[in-house]
Amino acid sequence: MVENPSLEALLPYVKGNIGFVFTNNDLNTIRKVVLENKVPAAAKQGSVAPIDVMVPPGPTGLDPGQTAFFQALNISTKIARGSIEIINPVLLIKASEKVSASHVALLSKLNIMPFFYGIKVTHVYESGSVYEASVLDLTKDDLYAKFFAGVRKIAALSLAIGYPTVASVPHVLGGAFRKLLYVGAGAGYEFKEAKAFMEAGASAAAAPVAAAAAGGKAAAAAPAPAKGGKKKEEPKEEAPVEEEEAGFGGMFD
Repeated sequence: MVENPSLEALLPYVKGNIGFVFTNNDLNTIRKVVLENKVPAAAKQGSVAPIDVMVPPGPTGLDPGQTAFFQALNISTKIARGSIEIINPVLLIKASEKVSASHVALLSKLNIMPFFYGIKVTHVYESGSVYEASVLDLTKDDLYAKFFAGVRKIAALSLAIGYPTVASVPHVLGGAFRKLLYVGAGAGYEFKEAKAFMEAGASAAAAPVAAAAAGGKAAAAAPAPAKGGKKKEEPKEEAPVEEEEAGFGGMFD
């Protein structure tokens, strides 16, 4: 019988070559320290490359007699200062490819150890729950965004099927309040909760009227004539009788 039943969540992951790191500190900090501790490892024939292996350009320190070895691997070289120099960077081994004897020989000659041994953090156990280590990459903003996205989906589903939930009740109350505002505005009835909305609506309605009045005053203000000049008076034309009668008659149309 297990003394601590919460540890049973770890049982499916206790297999293979694994290790445990116990801590009371911040998990992100501990994971960073664990991942930074790596030991370089040489390539072994027959092993599968976990990453791409690049050979950098530059002098190799090898004598020109070994040029044929590079030619067999299709690596462009030149002789500079009595030694072989690689011209361009070379992708020697692709990830998930098997390492050949030629690869091992070249990397050994160039003193390159492309791989490493280290610890890979896969899962985290906390308060009886086990989750993937990638969860530690999430920030508080990411968690809030995911949470509120779920709340919005629940609210939409609840409103669609007409089933009240904590997520949908605020939307139902808000819709009911808007309907009361419409009815009160149409009937001319004002209640305490709607007073602020009524005043805001009245201010918004008065704004275009005030702007139009200000524009009319600005249009009515004409520039004064310059000193010494006389404003030319335009002859006033009297409206024809026919137009006055037509305008008067238009009132009864």
